[in-house]
Amino acid sequence: MFGTAVTLSSGEFPDVTLKGAGHQDAHEFSERITQAWTRVNLAALESEAARLDKILTEVMSLAAPSRYPAACQIAPLLEQARALDASLLSKLNAEAIGPETVARIAPIRKFASDPRTWRANGVAAFVTAELDRWKDFFDTIERNPLTPEQRLSVVVDEDATLVLAGAGSGKTSVITAKAAYLVKAGIRRSDEILLLAFAKNAAKEMSERVEARSGVPIVARTFHALAYDIIGIVEGSKPALADHATDDLAFTNLIKQILIDLVRRLSDVSHAIIQWFAHFLVEPKTEWDFKTKHAFYTHIESQDLRTLQGEKVKSYEELQIANWLYENGIDYEYEPVYEHKIAETGMRDYQPDFRLVESGIYIEHFGVRRQKLADGNEKLFTAPFIDCDEYLAGMKWKQWAHAEHGTTLIETYSYERQEGRLLSGLAEKLAPYVTLRPRPVDTIYNRVVELRQVDDFSKLLGTFLRKFKSGGYSLQDCEAKSDRMKLGKRAGAFLDVFAPVFEEYQKRLMGRIDFEDMILRAARYAETGRYVSPFRHILVDEFQDISQSRARLVKALKAQHPDVRVFAVGDDWQSIFRFAGSDIHLMRYFGSEFGGSFDGETGVHRAVDLGRTFRSVDQIAFAARTFVLRNPAQIEKLIVPAGIATEPAIRVVTVSKGEDAAKLSEVLATLSAAAAPNAKSATVLLLGRYRFVEPDVRDLGQRFPQLQISFKTIHASKGLEADHVILLNADSGRTGFPAEIVDDPLLSLVSPEEEAFPNAEERRVMYVAMTRARHTLTILASNVRPSSFVTELKQDPAYGVAAPLGLELENHVCGECAGRMLGVAGRNGRIYRCEHVQHCGNQLPACQWCGTALPRLIDGTAEARCGCGATYPACPACKDGWLVERSGSYGKFLGCVRYPTCVGKARIASGARSAVTQPRRRSSV
Repeated sequence: MFGTAVTLSSGEFPDVTLKGAGHQDAHEFSERITQAWTRVNLAALESEAARLDKILTEVMSLAAPSRYPAACQIAPLLEQARALDASLLSKLNAEAIGPETVARIAPIRKFASDPRTWRANGVAAFVTAELDRWKDFFDTIERNPLTPEQRLSVVVDEDATLVLAGAGSGKTSVITAKAAYLVKAGIRRSDEILLLAFAKNAAKEMSERVEARSGVPIVARTFHALAYDIIGIVEGSKPALADHATDDLAFTNLIKQILIDLVRRLSDVSHAIIQWFAHFLVEPKTEWDFKTKHAFYTHIESQDLRTLQGEKVKSYEELQIANWLYENGIDYEYEPVYEHKIAETGMRDYQPDFRLVESGIYIEHFGVRRQKLADGNEKLFTAPFIDCDEYLAGMKWKQWAHAEHGTTLIETYSYERQEGRLLSGLAEKLAPYVTLRPRPVDTIYNRVVELRQVDDFSKLLGTFLRKFKSGGYSLQDCEAKSDRMKLGKRAGAFLDVFAPVFEEYQKRLMGRIDFEDMILRAARYAETGRYVSPFRHILVDEFQDISQSRARLVKALKAQHPDVRVFAVGDDWQSIFRFAGSDIHLMRYFGSEFGGSFDGETGVHRAVDLGRTFRSVDQIAFAARTFVLRNPAQIEKLIVPAGIATEPAIRVVTVSKGEDAAKLSEVLATLSAAAAPNAKSATVLLLGRYRFVEPDVRDLGQRFPQLQISFKTIHASKGLEADHVILLNADSGRTGFPAEIVDDPLLSLVSPEEEAFPNAEERRVMYVAMTRARHTLTILASNVRPSSFVTELKQDPAYGVAAPLGLELENHVCGECAGRMLGVAGRNGRIYRCEHVQHCGNQLPACQWCGTALPRLIDGTAEARCGCGATYPACPACKDGWLVERSGSYGKFLGCVRYPTCVGKARIASGARSAVTQPRRRSSV
């Protein structure tokens, strides 16, 4: 009635409305505007026609891609599609361009909005078609057709691909097939493929195998050979290689010689070196750092608490005192029998901690700390797991004994070390009685050499030096990390020695380079572009052994071209060369370290689990998998075993002291007897955590001609396999298995991240040992000090370990310290003693009726019962003992079996029957 309104809508500006126009005029105006808008839209489309067609063709090809749609390949397409959508496609009016054009541009818009789904669909389509297309190739490239998992790993070609190749899963077949596939499929020329291995023989074998299987001549190289070539290309010649670079023994000897030379200079450095050996060689932990006696004793036994004089002491603080006395020329005896006989104690002879030879002064070190009370007095207290009242009473008794017999006693206390004045306070207390005659530095060092403490320290310094260089660390980095980790004075003392050793080592290179220099120099040349890489595919074998410096070189080569792929094959379960610089975290965080980026997501990569093992039967394969996955940080993998065991495949054989050779012969005799008369000789691989456990293999071979017997350390056995594996000396201790001297906490200063799980690397070493076996695994372990690994395997039914041959490993807990009570042959029959025999000393006889088992106290009762059925009255004075009938000056009584350690007793009621209940005998029918 009042006219027509025309509204103009714009995406960039507010709507504009014209009111009161004539109806006819408004419609004509609207039509002309719409036509003009259509012409603008069509003109814009026409101007971008070529660009649109190109993008559309590539997007549509993702439905059936001819090449693997890796992130690095699709990311540029996504960038182009989103740019076109933002500048044009999102602004087009559907009515203006028409339904056909809308349908035509829809794939680009959908891809731009949901690229991950499009790429995932493209990957799935490509893999399915490619597996079918190359079926004949996969069937014939190796002697046996590749498994589905192996085929998948070959056709997957992500920015970074990690192939999880468990023990015996055919990783070499995968690398061989991958290299041949890349060339035969026309994806790469042979000179664009880089094959990397860690050892010369592995590289040589890989090169020969690729060419023999595929006819493709691709030369595999070690990291060091590649780095050396890069340096030669950039510098025009290759610098000389240090003599010790290829000889670990020569390298360790060089470190030892540097230490000797630094000591002889009689400088501040020589003092720092002596201080290290005297006071910081072992971890400075005391009983206050542990919650239980068992944990404390276990730690102490893992440390070599040997003084400069040569004896082993029972605590770190005693070690400090003994070494201070030795440094200052004060002759002493450790734990001598007190010169006066103290009668009627019922205990063993009193042995003070130290007696000074010249002056006759005694020193007792008391493990107590002190607390200031509100009234100003002091309260002494012990570690939580030590009976404070009993300990303080023992202190008073020792003070009384010296006062009673007129001997001089110097007392030191744990709180003095806590307050930083243990040794200075000792010097003040001894000043009236002794004259200090400090021994010359070189004399002390010669003593250290005699004790063979320099050997292990030189290895530690060498490992630290290599990791320090390869990781590009500085001393400031190490000091800062030490502060963050609260490693204390020990780390500072170590760095005081390492700094001059490293400086001297660098001087002695004299223009030559070591392997660490070689890798890092090559990496810098690649990072700065002075070296231009021709490689587009980098294939890395044994990836679990990669170090930070090698990873840096790979990353530098990858960064030179946007389409470079990294194809890594390895098994984090077999990462056992941390001492040589390998860093397992590079594999665990493979995506973030080597992956690409796509649609805002970083670390894009693909992992393929080979799963199937061609080596071990089910019992061994599954037990090894369960064992290594106790560490939750290990990457979980499925395992398909090589076969089904028809008899127990894993067995523990317990060995008494001195019976190692005899037990090994028994096991070999059993294997030899089981071999078929005319069959091919069975292979037997003897494995040891250390080389010193190697038996006389030649003699064994002559005695058992039906068997092919060889010996390797577990580290040297990587890649090997045998019908039967025998693991030797699976015992506890510093040089047992797990080894307790492998990973010094100081190495964490030059490691990106410390592994939190106990014995993480040693557990992987055990996995390697287990998975060398095809049919059987036999573990020889001490019946007194079995390895914690052996105990775990035996106690957990999940491992399916056969009942051990020989003496059964007893699972009794020590009532004194919570360690294990182990059965051994005693002078008067079988006895059970605590595993911490040097510290705890708890010892119990076997049951007097059966002579083999150990009676145990029954909760809620006052008796101890043996498995044979015999029962005894529980001792009222201790946690472990029971009462047996004894005779004294006043007749018969009941006394504790732990006498004289425990003096618990009870009367025999007049006319009562024996307190001991004999086991019931079974009647025969």
